[in-house]
Amino acid sequence: MTLPQEATQPLDPAELLARTTWSTLEHAYGTAEDVPQILLDLVDADLRVRSQALSRLHHVVHHQNTLYTATAPAALYVAGILGDARTLESVEKEPHAFTGPMRAELLGWLDSVADAADDETAATMRRFGFPPEEYPPFVEICRIRPQLFHAASAFFDDLDPDVRAAAVSACIPLLDDPRLIHHRDTLAPLLRDSLVTSAVSPYQARAIDALGRWGQDITGLEVRQERYAFCDAEHRPRARARAAEAQEWDCTDLPF
Repeated sequence: MTLPQEATQPLDPAELLARTTWSTLEHAYGTAEDVPQILLDLVDADLRVRSQALSRLHHVVHHQNTLYTATAPAALYVAGILGDARTLESVEKEPHAFTGPMRAELLGWLDSVADAADDETAATMRRFGFPPEEYPPFVEICRIRPQLFHAASAFFDDLDPDVRAAAVSACIPLLDDPRLIHHRDTLAPLLRDSLVTSAVSPYQARAIDALGRWGQDITGLEVRQERYAFCDAEHRPRARARAAEAQEWDCTDLPF
């Protein structure tokens, strides 16, 4: 199934890498001068090198689901390399990780980045006195959502079911964007076919939640028995924000 593509497409990854002044950007541990090498290593021929690069993408560029000034250009680069055949290579998996090649992992990372800038996260930030429009990394992710959607939606028909599921899931938070919201009715059947029926219960729960928020009929839909040791709250900023509110944590514990 192919959705209409937006006019704005991801930049050429090599051009993006070259024209970005990484020394002026930051990630979790300081200036982002090391990010270009992290990004290049994602498609390295050595399994260990690309696996370490993926780990650093998560734990440095998007540490604990936080957005930094380096996150948006890194996301555009990742979006630009999704079609590279080298992303079909395997990657070392952490315990209880989702299955699939590097391409599925990269889509999952984009999913997490987009989720950290969705409507519910914005509402939570406002409740805690942090207007999202005053946080440049949040604003920048919102700005590039059409490019990210264009890249992820290209894999709705991928031959690998893990890639298909990751692509569909990645587009859920992107469709909070006013420029993309008209795709919800078209995407709803994909959520039912790829995620609601998935053996991965976090995918099921997320799809059912999205369908409900989008005004779709979710009568009779329920999440199957959890098959993975982690829960969605460990990987979604929205779920952790809800937990913070419920337990009255200090706002410094929130993922932004």
